[in-house]
Order: sequence, then C-alpha cells, then structure tokens
Amino acid sequence: MKIAILSDFHLGYERFVDDAYIQAEEAMKKAAELSDMMIIPGDIFDVRNPRLEFLAQGVNLFMAATKKKWEAKVVAYRGGKRIHTDLPIIAIPGTHERRAQNAGNSVELLGLAGLLVDASDATVEIEKDGEKVAVFALGGLAEEKVRETLKELNPTPVAGAFNIFMFHQSIYEILPFSADFINYEELPKGFDLYVDGHIHSRLEHKVFGRPFLIPGSTVLTQLKDGEVEQKGFFIFDTKTLRYEFVKIESRDFHVEKVSVKGREPREISQEVSEKIERLIAKSKVKPIIRIVLDGELKSGYKNADLDFMELLKRYDKSAVVEISKGKVEDRESDAELESLRKGAFENISIRDYGLSIFLECLKKSEYTLKKNPTELFDILSSGEKKEKILNELMVQLFEE
Repeated sequence: MKIAILSDFHLGYERFVDDAYIQAEEAMKKAAELSDMMIIPGDIFDVRNPRLEFLAQGVNLFMAATKKKWEAKVVAYRGGKRIHTDLPIIAIPGTHERRAQNAGNSVELLGLAGLLVDASDATVEIEKDGEKVAVFALGGLAEEKVRETLKELNPTPVAGAFNIFMFHQSIYEILPFSADFINYEELPKGFDLYVDGHIHSRLEHKVFGRPFLIPGSTVLTQLKDGEVEQKGFFIFDTKTLRYEFVKIESRDFHVEKVSVKGREPREISQEVSEKIERLIAKSKVKPIIRIVLDGELKSGYKNADLDFMELLKRYDKSAVVEISKGKVEDRESDAELESLRKGAFENISIRDYGLSIFLECLKKSEYTLKKNPTELFDILSSGEKKEKILNELMVQLFEE
C-alpha cells in the first residue's frame, strides 16, 4: 500500500491564516490522489478551541478526501472510542489540540462526523487486496506523561501486518532541552515505520533499523532555518519500503544573516534594506524574509540602537519581514542574557521552550499538587479558567 504521511496543518494560524488553509488543501488533495491511505500525526488545528470558521475549514478538507473511492478500508479498531467510518484516513490530536483529560477535542469531533478515524491510544487495521497495515497511535500528551503512558498501553505490532507507530511528541535527540522528552531508544520496538508530528521541519532518521519520518508542517510557522525547504508530505510504499517527499506550493521563505561586527547601525540598516529588495525582486509572490543579525556592535553602540521600524513599514506591502537581533552582542550585556541569546533553538517553539523552563522550576520547588504541570502551564498561558484553577490549587495547598 502507498501511505500518505502529512502533518501539522495548523488551521487558524493567525499570522498566515490563508496560507495554512490553502497549503493544507493542496497537501490533502495531492495525498488523496497518490495514496491508498492517509495518516496525520496531529496539529490539524492551531489552537485547542478553534473558531467555527476554522472548524469549517477542517470539515471542508476532510469532506473532500472522503469523496474519493478508497479501496483500502478500516477492518479492525482496538481502542477506547467508537469509530464512525471505515475510510483509511487516520489521525490523532497534537499538542495544540490537547485539552484537559476527558475533555473532547477538535480531532475527535471530526471523527464523530465520520470524516476520519481518531486513532488516539488505539490500534487501527487497514486492508486492501489482502495486504494489511496496522497503525498504533499515541495522541499528543504532556511530555512528562509519555513514558508512563507507553508503559501502560504497551504498544505491540500486529502479526501479519505492516506496523506503524504514530505519535506527536518532542524527541530528545532532536530537541535536547528537557529530560522529559522521550529518546529514540525508548520508543516501542518491533514496528516497521515510526512517524512523528510536532516538529515543523522535515526529518528522516532510523530507529531500530527502521525508517523514522517527520513530514514537517504544511505551513510556515516558526521562521527558523529548518523551514526554508519547501513544504509537503511523504508517500511511503509498504511493498518496496521506499518513500519520497512530495512538495506543495508555498511562499518563498528566506533566512539571511548579516554581520554587525564593528559596524554602526546606519551601515547595518543599509545592508538589510539591500538584501530585502534583492529577495523581493526574485520572488513571484510576497515572500517571507527573516534577517538574522550576528556579532558585536561597534564600541559605543547598544542593541537598542538598532531600530528597524521605519524599514519594516517601507516593505510592509511587498514582503513579510522579521529582523532578529537575538545574536547581537554589545559589551554591556550581562552574561546570563548573552548565554540565552547564543542558544540554538532552531526546532523548538517559544511555547515548548517556555514549558521546559516552567517544568524545571516546578521540579526545583518540589511541586506536589494534583494538577498536571503541563496542563497548568497551558491554563496559565491561555487564561482559560485561570482564576478557578488557581483557587482550587490554593485550597489544596492549604489543606496539605
């Protein structure tokens, strides 16, 4: 069977809301044409509670895919939920869709509508012409719960099938920022293919001698070096054990580095402007440009002297421009800030990095309250039921 592996549509991503839908639509259409089945390892939507117009986008995407006459069918499902279709479109919620325990989520809603099979914590078997593919899927979890959940569920391959382990988590070898992130060697053994979402750059690796694939997001989100490559999805052939990456149309994204070493702000602004104009001239549509400044400014100047507001306004209609001063040094910076600025966070989102700091602080303070730490972070970040939750925790604290 040919399996389409596509992930992280982030429908409703506000910065590039149109790109998110258009590029997900193209990916879904191409994937349906080229495959016998689809697997989607999470983050179809950008937020836990997407607005109705973005839910409608998700419905439209999957409704179009259900109109194909799929020869492959779901023939078995072992999990805690009911499924409402036998179409071979298998998905899980990611970290952006994860909600409090026992609360429904947007991917579950699409499953209830019969537009996909929500395979969270379940094994799904798909069959075509006597060939069987089995997918064990682990829905997006708080990172500190992954090891415990895997031990509890004990995923095992299905005899006589091509077995896939699909999940949506951080991997320590890719993002070495927290001991809570699972390692390659801790993944369940015996599967023929490992598929992960969550990370927005395409990645190909081997785990236990088997392919480990991350298709990356279908929309640009983090403006990191790893996202310069064109977006798309994988097609994996279970008979040949080969795979290819199928590209989709996406706006040009450029990362340009500018050295500020020993230079004045005026000189730097001039070079930045020239680079932006050159990149606009070579792009067919409004490009996305990230300028990274690096080095130590000329003595007497500070990071704050680099003001690009006027320049950003000048190119507002012809490009999406971001200028990063995170690697600019001046002699008055304190050591702690310098250390942070020099860090390499190319594949980790601001949310995930903030979460890792939050979890480390809780560990140092010997946090023992019942509320799950990751869930607490999400509540404090979003403001959702914040006052009620904090009141409950205060009562619990004083009771103890």
